[in-house]
Amino acid sequence: MQSEEFKQQLTELMDREAIRECMNRYCRGIDRQDEQALRSAYWPDATDRHGPYQGSATGFIDWALQKLARDSLRSIHNITNMSITLAGQQAGVETYFLALQRDRDAQGVPREIFIAGRYVDRFEKRGQEWRIAARTVVYDWLRDLGTTEVTEAEHFGAVRQPLGSLCGSDPIYALLNSLPR
Repeated sequence: MQSEEFKQQLTELMDREAIRECMNRYCRGIDRQDEQALRSAYWPDATDRHGPYQGSATGFIDWALQKLARDSLRSIHNITNMSITLAGQQAGVETYFLALQRDRDAQGVPREIFIAGRYVDRFEKRGQEWRIAARTVVYDWLRDLGTTEVTEAEHFGAVRQPLGSLCGSDPIYALLNSLPR
């Protein structure tokens, strides 16, 4: 009897960790514009209500990557408080996020925006894998920090190297590629 309870607790811990790792992949994917990481966070039939975008998660990824490639200079998403309610092969997950985004305004001038909110997700476990099945992004705070004409080199200086970059060229990919398979 005790071993069955232990197995259940261990399964729940593993499920929670898999959900956390999926959220981390999403953040890396959006910040590094890493299409593979983004797609691996959602089931192919998932939906996403994400600010001005509402539709399939596949459509969101296509829309976001196109918009980021055109306008984004850099972004960083931090996930903080996470509440996971497991219900069999589904889970209700509320994840708080803080995002600092540097993009271009309508005139092409760099600007910075701070956003705080929550990802309200229905996760599903299919086989042994957890992914997002339905997402609604709730915006709790948005602050336009203004425009800036500062270049990347001026902003960071020569002593703060390497700079974060996009998929493939960011230092995390060199590390991941160096690990034994």
